[in-house]
Amino acid sequence: MRSGEELLRRDAELLWHPYSSLTQPAPMHLVTRADGVRLQLDDGAGGSVEAIDAMASWWCMIHGYRNPVLDEALKRQVDEFSHVMFGGLTHEPAIRLAERLVEISPAPIEHVFFCDSGSVSVEVAIKLALQYQVARGNNGRTRMLTVRGGYHGDTFAPMSVCDPVNGMHSLFTGALKEQVFGPQPPAGFDRADDDPEYLAWAVAMRQVAAQYADEVAAIVVEPILQGAGGMYPYSPACLRLLRSLADEHGFLLILDEIATGFGRTGTFFASEHAGVDPDILCVGKALTGGYLSMAATLCTTDVAHTVSGGPGGALMHGPTFMANPLACAVALASIDLLLGQDWAGRVASISAGLSAGLAPAASLPGVKDVRVLGAVGVVQLGGPVDVKRMTDAVLRRGVWVRPFRDLIYTMPPYVCTDEEIATIGHAVTEAIAEGN
Repeated sequence: MRSGEELLRRDAELLWHPYSSLTQPAPMHLVTRADGVRLQLDDGAGGSVEAIDAMASWWCMIHGYRNPVLDEALKRQVDEFSHVMFGGLTHEPAIRLAERLVEISPAPIEHVFFCDSGSVSVEVAIKLALQYQVARGNNGRTRMLTVRGGYHGDTFAPMSVCDPVNGMHSLFTGALKEQVFGPQPPAGFDRADDDPEYLAWAVAMRQVAAQYADEVAAIVVEPILQGAGGMYPYSPACLRLLRSLADEHGFLLILDEIATGFGRTGTFFASEHAGVDPDILCVGKALTGGYLSMAATLCTTDVAHTVSGGPGGALMHGPTFMANPLACAVALASIDLLLGQDWAGRVASISAGLSAGLAPAASLPGVKDVRVLGAVGVVQLGGPVDVKRMTDAVLRRGVWVRPFRDLIYTMPPYVCTDEEIATIGHAVTEAIAEGN
């Protein structure tokens, strides 16, 4: 067996990690075991560190690692078959998962298209919207309307609706489709719909929607919480306005619930905070409980039938691993496991614990804001985070986080105990205090 030191050396020589340089790689931590909510890390020098995964492996591992229910679902499906093509063939796990997704989704949603990843689900949603408008004779409607501050994925169509200035894809300006951007919603989940900043934003959005009405096929947004664009919550009133603008101008409303779905913000889907239903819904991340990459694009009967009756008579997309039976089986088990418990109570408890644990950070020098929404806790600094220093400082306190930009944040597994949530909050707060 190779040593941790050797493996980390080979990693640095061979592997490109997310948003990283191959020639100047960031320090890596070697995972040797993951169980429950804890990671076992090899430091490359013969030592070992155990840490609570406060990131739920980029927000998807909601039930923790080595969950016996999900493990068993995978094992059962492996004994049947691990994969078949979805062209001309179907299987029970896909049918049952589609039934379950329609059952738990907003009322108008009736149809499911399975995808490989969250980014691809947004690609499919955009394709659906474009084909929908063509089928209705609106050939000039080829652009998406969105708001600043958003993030929707790393493939080309999703990149085009990410924030074009402050997002992660500004290097591709000029190569991406030019979409229509309105201003970022004013910050604050509790902001009222008679607040002056909300009213000014609403006026600006109405103007943008009217100006580009003949060019826009759909509105694309992350409901209530913008994720990788800045962990930025906004008022449900803003989402209600976007729904009304879509209805007024004949746009479809695409809600990207990849990060916010499955209870993360306190309601099962974030759009429920606003009482808004989408025409197209994207889900991913926690869909399989973090076990396998899978996503889905769901839509209304109007969208499905209009596209199916339009030119081509089909949705023009078909991934090789679409509706992979292993992924479907574990996704179904994950949803049933989540709904079979008091998930809302657990998320509320996590929210209270994060609020208590992170609150002291608000008074620390260099801290701009502390905010919590559901099982999401964020400390925003006044400038960029020293990622290595902060990661190491939190890790010394037994917690794994992955800061970015000016944010140190946590989106922990739902199975964390109250004590583990308190540990996360204290570790982040103490690490920030140490740096100051």
